[in-house]
Formats: sequence, structure tokens, C-alpha cells
Amino acid sequence: MMHAEGLRVLPPDAVDSDTQRCRMGPALMSRLGLRLGAPVLIRVQRGVCLCTTWPRHDLAEGFLQISTQCATPDLTAQTLTGLTVRPAHITRLTCPRLSSVSVKVFVQRAEHKRTVSERGVRELLEGLYVHQGHLLDLSGVKTELMFVLVEQVNSGSQKAGLVTARTRVEVGALQTVKHLERRQEVSVASLGGLEDVYTSLREIITLPLLYPGALRQLGVSCPRGLLLIGPPGVGKTLLVRRVAKDIGATLVTVNGPEVTGSRPGESEENLRRVFDQAREAAEEGPCVLLIDEIDSLCPRRTGNSGAPENRLVAQLLTLMDAIGSHEGFVITGATNRPDALDPALRRPGRFDREVIVGVPSLLQRLRILKCVCGEMPLRPDVDLKAVAEMSCGYVGADLSALGREAALQAMRQAQAGASEPVSMQHFMQALRIVQPSCLRSSVGATDFKPVSWEQIGGLEDVKLKLRQSIEWPMRFPEAFVRLGVSRPRGVLLYGPPGCAKTTLVKAAASSSHCSFLSLSGAELFSPYVGDSEKTLAQLFARARACAPSIVFLDEIDSMVGSRADGSSYSVQAQVLSVLLTELDGVGVRTVERRSGGRKMAELEGGQQEDTGLQRMELQEVCNKDVLIVAATNRPEVLDSALLRPGRLDQIVYVPPPDLEARVAVLRVCTESVPLHPDVCLQDLAAQTELFSGADLQNLCREAALLALREDGLEVLDSALLRPGRLDQIVYVPPPDLEARVAVLRVCTESVPLHPDVCLQDLAAQTELFSGADLQNLCREAALLALREDGLEVSCVTQKYFLKALRSLSPSLSPEQLQQHFQLFQS
Repeated sequence: MMHAEGLRVLPPDAVDSDTQRCRMGPALMSRLGLRLGAPVLIRVQRGVCLCTTWPRHDLAEGFLQISTQCATPDLTAQTLTGLTVRPAHITRLTCPRLSSVSVKVFVQRAEHKRTVSERGVRELLEGLYVHQGHLLDLSGVKTELMFVLVEQVNSGSQKAGLVTARTRVEVGALQTVKHLERRQEVSVASLGGLEDVYTSLREIITLPLLYPGALRQLGVSCPRGLLLIGPPGVGKTLLVRRVAKDIGATLVTVNGPEVTGSRPGESEENLRRVFDQAREAAEEGPCVLLIDEIDSLCPRRTGNSGAPENRLVAQLLTLMDAIGSHEGFVITGATNRPDALDPALRRPGRFDREVIVGVPSLLQRLRILKCVCGEMPLRPDVDLKAVAEMSCGYVGADLSALGREAALQAMRQAQAGASEPVSMQHFMQALRIVQPSCLRSSVGATDFKPVSWEQIGGLEDVKLKLRQSIEWPMRFPEAFVRLGVSRPRGVLLYGPPGCAKTTLVKAAASSSHCSFLSLSGAELFSPYVGDSEKTLAQLFARARACAPSIVFLDEIDSMVGSRADGSSYSVQAQVLSVLLTELDGVGVRTVERRSGGRKMAELEGGQQEDTGLQRMELQEVCNKDVLIVAATNRPEVLDSALLRPGRLDQIVYVPPPDLEARVAVLRVCTESVPLHPDVCLQDLAAQTELFSGADLQNLCREAALLALREDGLEVLDSALLRPGRLDQIVYVPPPDLEARVAVLRVCTESVPLHPDVCLQDLAAQTELFSGADLQNLCREAALLALREDGLEVSCVTQKYFLKALRSLSPSLSPEQLQQHFQLFQS
């Protein structure tokens, strides 16, 4: 029987070590047409093996024992054990006798390089089948040679062949096993959306490592340093590891905090040791030194910085300058805080080039999600493109956490021990749990329930304008580019309070599937000098980091105001200055550049060749994916500089709803309210002229409450009567006779009373007394009993209550009661 379902891989037998044998069932050999000792190529999940076929000793079918003596690098017998190989992945090879082969030899120690000869290597390889790009394991042979990497075979179109006594072996590089182990330690995941940046980064790193001679002929010095800039989790370290692995370079990695020591001079010593290790690796082949989180290692040197930090920065500068013309050595730094680095590092000769890795675009997020969900069982209803559209601002690490959370949601719903495919509902639940990294700080963070356009009654003209200004540019940018239409930089909503300005912005953010950041005056202003301006600048920096995004400035009139009153040195004027700068310079910061600069080159009238190096050299700095939306009910107090084109250039008036809009608002507000057939929304809308949307919502809520209780009176300061904020206003009257008796009974529960005390008589004599007045009466009576009868008094008599009553007066008056009662009756 043909085992189409797969063959289970078992560890090879001890007798088959260093024999290049693969053992399988004889029936399988017969069906595949394999003779004894035939060379085959076995493809597994993590690589390829070249071995010869032999039957198993027990003749059992369904199992496979693979020798990894000739296999792709990083593939060992331990990694193969437990895998499943399909028979279709076993391919018979035609291996001719090789006339020549070029190899790279790895020895145990550096001193063994002198004893290696081409004749000795040929004798070790004689009788073995080899494949181009495969690594031969000779560690079982009692010799100083440990591994041989086959670089090229001379067998025509075939990449595999048999080494014989007549084969000429050409030994290229001689390296130590330690060098090989460093290369094999680098495990790299799929790039997933970072292919463009990878291509540019590889070109920059490859030139000084693999082609230094060509640069010398051009009279150009090799770049020695590369700085990767990008938000956390975007894949900076992954890119460097992938480039180093693909070009065959040794990667020496160190995190900035790991270098720091407690003893004086220990940090500098650790840093020198890292550079010595990288130089040692560079002597045997190309080497890339990656300093991760370099901003923690070399902060900006200021007058307030300490001596240890300054010494460490000086040591790194000295080590980088000492590299000089050393070939095969490139230093790479990674940071998400480039402004915190010392400026001496960011100059030619040290970190020559800077590569910005931005937040993934929609297409890149889709590629990342496909990589994350590549081995995940998905239901047919899963739409990864829709998930990518709803995950604006998510970086690679966030999307990986999103896929993991969706899988956990599926596991929670599955039965014990069962596996359930991941559905679209699981992804929606994960989206509510996993937030993008750029939105996890407190500045501008907001959490609101998604709002659809249908949940806003009326205002059809306003909704159309907002969709054209906010939603369409975010969701259909290609249409705007095709027609040459520029999107608005900012939108100002103004109108009376309660007309759904904030709700309209939430609906626009929900339909656009973009990041939403909100800031109010209460969150902005701080008692510390310069803190408000810093908060606003951080808000825009976060918006650029998680673009496309909407920055919502609610009640903008309370933040900035106008400079026409002459108060140019007030906090509001300073905040206005920062806001104008951010509106004009959105995206101007070079550390936040996102995409290639073809458009910018065309605007400057220049030509740009399509090379990855130049794509990273010239970057577009116009951040068109950040939209500022402001709301106010006092547009007349805003500074005129805010309202010019290029800033808040789209001004939309949000009027109170007309008759048709009020009907629509009432219909939306009463969707979840069971209505009697006698309710006519048309008549209610006709009677609610000048009611705002919030007023109508409050009307429906109050009607529902009145249906539950019919004694609800309203009272509060008119300044707080903004429906949607303090919109439930209840009149609390002073206690009547029955209530005063109950209050006195509660206040005297812990007071020992004389039998002559009559709470009913006291309540009749305390008209207009509030609850606090009655509590004060009981306390005063107890104090009088202590003063007059001494500390041994056992109870409070009626006379002390009457005496306290003569010394106290009610805190309310009939005029005040009438005023409070009539305040909201109209």
C-alpha cells in the first residue's frame, strides 16, 4: 500500500552514522522505482537532504530514517525527528561523476587551517554524493575537518554528483566551526510585507561586505555604519538578521542595556569585548554587528548627563573610528528614539546611512497576516483583507499578537481536547483585545463603541460632506490620485451644542477603519511650563506613527482661542503656535518618513532611478494619511490663522435638525424602546422645534423613565444642562413630615433616648429643616446633655432637643424652595 498520507521520520540507526543512508520500507522503494543505494533528494519542511536509499532492517512500512550527512545548512537529525514526509517529496536523482567541485572547509580551530590540503579533502569526500549548497558533516571522522560546504559542482546542468578519485577539489575559504555556528544560530521568520525595505537594506549592507574592491576602484570609501529607525515591533531586527543570513554573513548581536555594567569602566570593557568578537568573526568572513536599542547605550550628551554615559558614548565613537578601512565588517544600529541619540553618531564615517522602517501599509499588513496565519486552520468566512483594513497602525508584532489572540479565542470556544478552526468572529474579538502599540500610551488614547452612519438620524448633507472629506480619501486614495484631487488637511465642525458633532466624527473614524486619537482641553493643559505644548506634539507624533489616523480636537476653542485679544504670551497662545506648526509641518520630521520619494523627486523636477539605495536616500515627507478634525460651538473665538486653506480648510456647519431630521433622530432613539401604537413620531417632531439631537435623545429617555415612575422633577444649574453630559436632572425636595420622622429615627439609632422624647412632635416643629439640619439637631441635643449633665449622662431627654431647636434655624427658606421648584418646570 502506498502511504500517501505521509511517512513518519525516525532517528537514524547508530550503524548508519556517516554513511549517507536513508532507510525506508522495501515496498515503498519498489513503488518509487528505487534500486539499492540510489541517490534521492528528500524535501522536508525546513530543508533538503541528499542520501542513498536502503531498506529498513525490520522491513516496516510507513517510516523513514534520514541521514543528514549531506543536507542544507541548519538541518539536523534532531530537527527531522517527528516530521512527516510525503512520498511525493522523495525525488530520484541522476548523479554523474564530478570532474571538479569547489568547497569551503570548516576546521575545529584556527591553527588547523595550515594542515588542510585539497588532496586530503578529496580523500574524505571520495565516494560521497554531494549537492551544490549542501553542508557535509564530517564530524564523525577522526580528523580536524568538521564540515565541508559545497559551493559549486561541475556537472553540466545537474547540481549534484558523485565525488571520485579523479574529481578535482578546489578549496576556497577556510573557516572555523565557531564561525559556522554563529551563522546557524540566526533563525529568521518570513519577512511578510518588508520586501521593499529588505531589498534596499541588502544593497546597502552587501556593497561594503562583498564588493569592497569595486568601491576602491571607484575611489569611494566603504560605508561602515547603518542606522535603522522605526517604531517598536516593526521588524528592524528581523530585517538585519534576514540580510545577514541571506548574504552568508556572521551576525553578532548585542542589546544596548546588556553592555551597561555596575562597576566603573565595566560598560566600556563590555563594549570593547563585543567589538573584538565582531573583528574576530570578520577575519573569517563577512560580519554584521547589530547593536539593538542603541539609544539606551549612547544617549545624547548634555550638561545634565552623567560621566558614565559620556564615557560610554566616547568609547563607541572611538571603536567606530578605529574600524577604518577594515573590510568585511559593518555596524548596524536599531532604535525607535533617534532624537535621543548623540549627534556625533549620526554623521558620515560612523552611521553613514539611515533607513526608516515605517508602519506597514494596507498591502504590507495583508502580507504579514498571510504569513502569521499560514499554518493556522481558517474558516471560509475569514477575510484577511478586511482584517488588514481594520488593523490600521498595527505593526508586525501587533499583527502576530492579533493572530495568536484569535487562535486563543478559538481554543476557548472549542471543547476540551478538540481543535476548532479560526473564524472571522474570533478575529473581531481579537481586534477588540489587541490594540496597536502606538496607541497604548495615555496621550490621545480613546475607547469608543463603533458608530455607523445609520445610527445618526438626519444630517444627510453633513454626513455626505464628512464622507467626502474623511472617509473617501482614507478608503479610496487611488481615485483622488487619478483625478489629481488633493485631500483636505483639516476639517472644522461647528454648530450649536448637542447637534452630534462628536458622534459624526466617531462615525467617520469607524467607517474609515483608521486610528482615532482624541484630545480635549482637560487632557491638554498642565500646571507645568511647556507640558501642554509637549503633549500636543506627542499627539501628532503618535498620529504619524499609526497613520492613517484621525486626530480629533474636541472643544478646540477652549484649547487655543484667538490671539486678537493681545494675550500672545498665554498658554493658549503657545499651544496655538505648536498646533499651527504641526498643521503646516505634518510629516516633516525625517525620523518619521514612511515611503519612497518618487513623487517628491518629480516635484523637484529631477529624475530618480529605480534603485533600492536611492529609494532609501530620498523619502517622501508629506504625511497625507493624518487628518485633523476639530469641533467647536464658538467658531468666532478661533484664531483666523487656523481657518486658512492648508490647515482647517474644510469648514462644515452642523445645524440643529429640521422636521425631517428630527423624525429620523426620534426613530433612531426609539429603536430599542417598545412604543404604544398611539405614539406618533411625526407629531413629536413637529412639537420639538429647535431641539438638538441630544435633546431628542434625552426626551426619549425621559419618556421611558416617566413610564416607570411618574414623580420625576428636574433641577440643576443651567450651565450644566447640556444633554448628553448632565442630562438627567432630578429635583430633590426637602423632607416632609413623614420623611422628617424617618430621618430623625435614623439619626437617633445610636443615641440613648429618654422615654419622654417624641420624634413625631420634633418632626412637626422642624418644618423647612433639611436632612442635614435634622442630623445637626440630634448632634446638638447630645452635646447639650453632655455639657449640663456631665460625662456620666446615660440618655438624652426631650428638653435638650427643644433647647437645641431654639438655637438652630433651618437652612432653607420658602423663597429658595419656590425658586428651585420652578427652575426647570418650563
